[in-house]
Amino acid sequence: MTHRVTLIPGDGIGPEVTKATVRILEATGVKFEWETFAVGAEAFEKSGEYIPKELIDSIERTHVALKGPVTTPVGGGFPSINVALRKKFELYANFRPIRNLPHVPTRYPDVDLIIVRENTESLYSGLEHEVVPGVVESLKIITEKASTRIAKFAFEYARKNQRKKVHAIHKANIMKLSDGLFLRCCRNIAKGFPEITYGEHIVDNTCMQLVMNPYQYDMLVMENLYGDIISDLCAAFVGGLGFEPVHGSAPAIAGKNLANPTALLRSALLMVRHLGEHEASTKIRNALERVYRHHEKLTRDIGGKAGTSEFADAVIEEMEAAAVAPAAAESSPA
Repeated sequence: MTHRVTLIPGDGIGPEVTKATVRILEATGVKFEWETFAVGAEAFEKSGEYIPKELIDSIERTHVALKGPVTTPVGGGFPSINVALRKKFELYANFRPIRNLPHVPTRYPDVDLIIVRENTESLYSGLEHEVVPGVVESLKIITEKASTRIAKFAFEYARKNQRKKVHAIHKANIMKLSDGLFLRCCRNIAKGFPEITYGEHIVDNTCMQLVMNPYQYDMLVMENLYGDIISDLCAAFVGGLGFEPVHGSAPAIAGKNLANPTALLRSALLMVRHLGEHEASTKIRNALERVYRHHEKLTRDIGGKAGTSEFADAVIEEMEAAAVAPAAAESSPA
């Protein structure tokens, strides 16, 4: 079976980490057909659109996309490509696993958290306007529909994957209507999952509790802006933003073969599992962890000397070595 996937390499270091990730995915033997598109400033130069219509058509056709980092101008310029794609396709569940990689020094070993971030509304949606000169209003929208479906997603995932606890993170002590509605929806969904422990923590207290003891949490579900902040906080537990390529486009090192493709690769692993290729996902994950046990094969950001392409080579070599080992064992005399 060949999987058709929309590919958005992005800009800056995006094309480099995307190329490395694609090579690793294809080395599993799974067949992919990539439909590749530019977005942002590069796309605007070519087509006059920051998100080309052909890209939208491709995602509607393939139903799956792998996206590298894209530069978002600060304080002006075009809107966030991420936010625009979320709105267009109602990508409401931002799923962020937080797990340690071997031999990456952190304050907290063996962290295993999952953050489920509602992805379509709240303050992070960017609904802003200038009321009068010098006065800007930013709108926080919370709906029963979005709150219910993100809570349902979290609890259904917990049940399917034997997670034990789900905490709803909020600020309902102050924002009684908006965050209060979010909490009511979470409580209603929790009633249908009696085997899962349900809790509620105020967002500022949650930040403190996470820093003091991240092991007390299992899954956390929250609205958009809180999820953006807390997921970055939790990334520090495992050494960096390794769950998706939110490290940015890093134009200062673009084209220098220096970028670490781990973040995009781990995102790709979620995609591969979504496509039903569980064996390939496990193969890459095991190879990636073996690479992290060899200092010389790591990129410079984590103390190694390898470049982007050399890191990809190392992961592929580990996959090939793992495939040869069982075959050699089977051919050995009893």
